[in-house]
Amino acid sequence: MPDIRIHRDHDLGLAKAREIAWQWAEEVEQKFDMACTVVEGKTHDTVEFTRTGVSGELVVAGDYFDLHAKLGFLLGAFAKTIENEIMKNLDALVGEAGKAAKAGKTAKAAPAKSAPASKAAAKAAPAKKAARK
Repeated sequence: MPDIRIHRDHDLGLAKAREIAWQWAEEVEQKFDMACTVVEGKTHDTVEFTRTGVSGELVVAGDYFDLHAKLGFLLGAFAKTIENEIMKNLDALVGEAGKAAKAGKTAKAAPAKSAPASKAAAKAAPAKKAARK
């Protein structure tokens, strides 16, 4: 069985990396009919994913992502294409988060304009995330 291994270092911290991992899990569930389970830990999380012909895990830490997938016989023929697609998607998510984090640091350095109370409250409310078990 062909294996796919992808390692990406980042400087997003665990909280932001978790958000990216959850977003990635939601995307692969929808696009590729994967079943994903998130196991949260103190220093890292593990997103386990599976479907017919593929199984694996994405380890999410404060400074890296580490993906390992095992492909079945039929999907093995497309290993390079699948690997490239995973890298593209993961890199895009990490890149977007990195840009947002840098923009947030820049915005914190500059004085912010006050927003009307209703808009400020909406921005302060965290996005609703359902815990995966």
